[in-house]
Order: sequence, then structure tokens, then C-alpha cells
Amino acid sequence: MDIKNLQTPLYVLEHQKLEQNLHLLDTVQKESGAKILLALKGFAFQKSFDLVGKYLHGCCASGLHEAKLAYEEMQKEVHTYAPAFKENEIDEIISISDHLVFNSFNQWQTYREKAVGKCSCGLRVNPEVSSAPTELYNPCAPYSRLGITNVEFREDLLEGIDGLHFHALCEQDADALEAVLKSFEAKFGHLISKMKWINFGGGHHITRKDYDVKKLITLIKDFKSRYDVEVYLEPGEAVGWQTGVLVSTVLDIVHNEIDIAILDTSAEAHMPDTIIMPYRAEVRDAEARGEKEYSYRLAGNTCLAGDIMGDYSFDKPLKVGDQIIFEDQIHYTIVKNTTFNGIKLPDLAIQYENGTIEVVKKFGYQAYKERN
Repeated sequence: MDIKNLQTPLYVLEHQKLEQNLHLLDTVQKESGAKILLALKGFAFQKSFDLVGKYLHGCCASGLHEAKLAYEEMQKEVHTYAPAFKENEIDEIISISDHLVFNSFNQWQTYREKAVGKCSCGLRVNPEVSSAPTELYNPCAPYSRLGITNVEFREDLLEGIDGLHFHALCEQDADALEAVLKSFEAKFGHLISKMKWINFGGGHHITRKDYDVKKLITLIKDFKSRYDVEVYLEPGEAVGWQTGVLVSTVLDIVHNEIDIAILDTSAEAHMPDTIIMPYRAEVRDAEARGEKEYSYRLAGNTCLAGDIMGDYSFDKPLKVGDQIIFEDQIHYTIVKNTTFNGIKLPDLAIQYENGTIEVVKKFGYQAYKERN
């Protein structure tokens, strides 16, 4: 990857790796009969939508803005869900959505007359079981606001409802889905035959190397054969998983008992899940502190004391101007970026199969000014 002359910080989406992920997802679709949607909350790289649209059936949106982006730029199925919809947005959401999923019976009753007949309506339910790796990302945690529990469900209000939606996973394998399905069927199985579709939500880590794709296909086929309904999946991370990098530049190296390299990027603003998940991002040609000869703490260029990527070691000493490449930084990064401290948003680029890199979007002062 020849990026030495490109301005940083910079996200680089690798076209070939994205298509490999999409090809695998399409194999799941073809062999299981399910339809897979792109979850824009995890991956919304517009310049890839033509490619994504060749394989997937559309997008799932979390509100008006994502629904509009899907409708305008993908032009395939649009499935919209939000914990609550706003009165001044609902008409437009209905007009551009194929599926509309409500989080409560109150919302369903409020907007039922507007929505029925214009889009396929569904309800999000809470299967009340999850093995999500952290509570922050557990939609079925105690007191969750996401989805209707079995005890709160109103079967007398189902007229006009075509489907049920659940989401209980976070970057997990098919074994976790199997456990969720057992709980979902135990609590809501008697309703499934009345539905046209069931949405299995997101969190399916299908493109991870050790994911049990065969088991997923078997689970879906078995479910469809028993209930004769359409099945949807809407993974976010599985689409963008390991499809690109965040490139940064060393601006300075300071010493306070340890060597600290200050970069022109930010964990807080550009790779927030490394702080809130948390997890340690992989750095190209680097290992953990002490494993190679020269160790450094990599840190962001903001005033937040905790804007730190972690401790890494390298074969050679770092110097000002060196580039640092953070691996797997396409999913759940660009969609969460901020301009905290006025720091520059990373530009967006695509690397094609022949090795050429095209910068498709640049950000500068205007991006900061327009948000404040």
C-alpha cells in the first residue's frame, strides 16, 4: 500500500477485501434463503454502496437520516427501526421505508394509521437472553429499553403487524444465535406463524475467520422450514470487518519515563471503540510493549489525557514523519467520528485491486465549522 504521499489521517477501504466479505455473505443468502441487509450504523461508506448493492438486499436504518441515505444512495430495500420515532419525521420515514419496526406498543398505536398499507410494519421484541461481551453492547441487559419483553407483549394489538425483529448479539458466533433463537421461540414462537418475516438483527460475525458459517446456514434453513417465513439478518461489522485501515503520522515524540509518540489521529475521535469497548487495535509491523526492541505509547493529538491507543514495540526507532497504520478500522469508526478539539476528520480513500488508491472524500475546517 503506497500511502507515503497521501495526507493523513486517512481511512483506506480495500475494495478487494470488501468484495470478499460480500461474496461470503451472499453465499449465506443463497444457501440459507435469508436476506442480508447492510447495517448503516456500523458501515456507511457511501462510495462502496454500488458494490454492496450488487450482493446485499438493502440497508437497515436507525432513523430518518440513515433511511434517507439508504433510499437515495443504495436504492434497494430500506428497513427502519428506532427506539422512538419523532412526529415531525415519521411521514418521511414511512414514505421511504419498506419495513418499519416499532420499539413499543405505544409507538405502534401512535403511528399505526399512518404506516399500515404504506410499508410492512413490525415490532422489536426482547428475547431476554444474550452473551454479549460487554454490558454496554448488550441489548438484552436488565432494564433494557430495546424491544418488548414477553410479559409486556400485547397480542390484542397485533392487527397490521407483519413481522418481529430481535437483536441480541455483538460480534458473536452462530452458537450465540442458537441460544437466542431458543429463547425467542420459547417466548414468542406461537406468534411466528402469524408473521410474514422475522428479522434476526445484527451482531453476526459471519466474516470472521473462525465463524461457523455452516451452522448459521443450518439454523436459518431449519427456522424457515418450520415457520415458512422470510428471514432477514442485518450485520454491521461483518460487512466492513478487516476491510481497511486508519493511517496516521507521528507528529512528535516526548519522554516521560517512557517514550510517547503523538499522532495526527485520535482514539477518542477516530477510533472510539478502542476506549469504550474497550479493545486494543492492531498496528502494522508492531507487537506488544517489550516484544520488539523499541517500545512506545501511541497517543492522540487532543487534550484528553486518556486519548491513548496503547503501548506497542517496533523493530526500528520511530521518528517524526513516520506513518502508523492501525488495522481493521473501517467498521464502527467512520460512523462514530467526531471533531472533538477541532481535530481534523480523517479523509476517506479506496484502494483498488490494481493497487491504486483514490481519495474519495476530504475533510477540513468546514466539516468542523458546520457541526458547531
